[in-house]
Amino acid sequence: MFLESIHHVAIICSDYPTSKAFYTEVLGLRVIAENYREDRDSFKLDLALPNGNQIELFSFPSPPERPSNPEAQGLRHLAFSVGSLEASVSYLNEMGVEVEPIRVDEFTGKKFTFFKDPDALPLELYEN
Repeated sequence: MFLESIHHVAIICSDYPTSKAFYTEVLGLRVIAENYREDRDSFKLDLALPNGNQIELFSFPSPPERPSNPEAQGLRHLAFSVGSLEASVSYLNEMGVEVEPIRVDEFTGKKFTFFKDPDALPLELYEN
């Protein structure tokens, strides 16, 4: 197989400063590069997780809302792996982020939960 890994996931936000703060200050992603594209009136923020995976955060004028949550055709959710789910949930709660109750994956026996970014994009935490 020629594919090696997922390089990045692209997210379009409705409020760039709010989403930038959420992904950098709350989730702790490292800024690789931030660029304003005048021809598109758009920011592109490249963010990195500790393992090198990346998220591209885009802003565009008046992007359409997500059709439904989370069962719209297309990307369903973005999942992050964590060492301790309970510690991660506790941290998010301290940061004012509402997190769903912890569940157990019926096939793997691993714990997981969901929360939302500022645009209600469903994000998952999945315990290693």
